[in-house]
Amino acid sequence: MYSVKFHKEVEKDLEKLDATSRILFTKTLGKILQSPELWKDLRNTGGIDLSWYKKMYFDGKKKRIVYKVKEKEVIVYIISVGKREKMDVYKEAFKRK
Repeated sequence: MYSVKFHKEVEKDLEKLDATSRILFTKTLGKILQSPELWKDLRNTGGIDLSWYKKMYFDGKKKRIVYKVKEKEVIVYIISVGKREKMDVYKEAFKRK
């Protein structure tokens, strides 16, 4: 199983989530840590090149977790968490790379 590391801005992302979404985030993160390579690769999303990241949906596909798998360190690095609305979660991930 992989360990997890969070980008320093992810704490702010998580604070924006309601209690139910935080629970769903935690459950989804557990799935990612079991098999991080199984989830969707990001490509050029809305004109933003995120080809080195992966994404996982949660909360009825309303929210996304954007992450990177660091195989050598056996770490899943969470880059951004939030709504896809207006591509916000992807824009934040791009800024944080």
